[in-house]
Amino acid sequence: MGSADIVPGVSGGTMALITGIYGHLIEAISNIRFGFLKPLFKGDFKGSWNKLLEEFDFKFLIPLVLGIGVAFLTLAKVVTYCMDVHTALTFSFFLGLIIASAVVLFKKLNKISLTCIIFAAIGCILTYMFVSLNPIAANHSLIVLFFSGMIAICAMILPGVSGSFLLLLLGQYKYMLNALHQLHFTEIIVFIVGALIGILGFSKILNYLLKNYEEVTMAFLIGVMLGSLRVPGVEIVKATALNVSALLPCLIVAVIAFVIIIVMETRFDYIE
Repeated sequence: MGSADIVPGVSGGTMALITGIYGHLIEAISNIRFGFLKPLFKGDFKGSWNKLLEEFDFKFLIPLVLGIGVAFLTLAKVVTYCMDVHTALTFSFFLGLIIASAVVLFKKLNKISLTCIIFAAIGCILTYMFVSLNPIAANHSLIVLFFSGMIAICAMILPGVSGSFLLLLLGQYKYMLNALHQLHFTEIIVFIVGALIGILGFSKILNYLLKNYEEVTMAFLIGVMLGSLRVPGVEIVKATALNVSALLPCLIVAVIAFVIIIVMETRFDYIE
């Protein structure tokens, strides 16, 4: 998830979906209500600790957060290098990932209704329009970074919606990558605080939708993922200039990525 979240156009939520932890992730986050603070302020440390254990799924969240954190710190340079030096091949890999992820999500639908088709179309159109926007010019003040974290994290837990691309549109992507490279702790902490507040609120909405309108929500997410294909598609075209000899390796890489995801999805479903 951390590796995917670094890349504009690829969603960490997609990786959570593929590996079979998506529903668990949304529920674990939405269950956090900070109810442990009330007994803590009253001096009831035992009650606070019990409430903390009740709200936080530590066995799930701790390894997940550590994995994302390690990816952010170690893979940021690798991903940016690949995007700069091997642009076409890198985005071809992302293209294969996204297409396979949409297929995986489609397989999870119990039935295909007109409502699902309509919501999938709406998700596709809205996302396509969104990713067609040009990055805006913005400053890098702490308040801007705070709200950027709030907005981007909501996209990061949605399959098909890239939080990094959202940061790119907000004009904060390269700035935050440099902050990670150079360990600018003030900017990183402010961004993380904004992200925490954003994810706690948005996860409750998403958890409600998945529990009460699962089919429609899944259909919408499929549309979102298909609409997001514009990002790697445009980058591949620009990098190869539609040269047939250059497109062939891109096609091979995309197929490899597609196969990896399908195999992973089958394997994780088997384990579950």
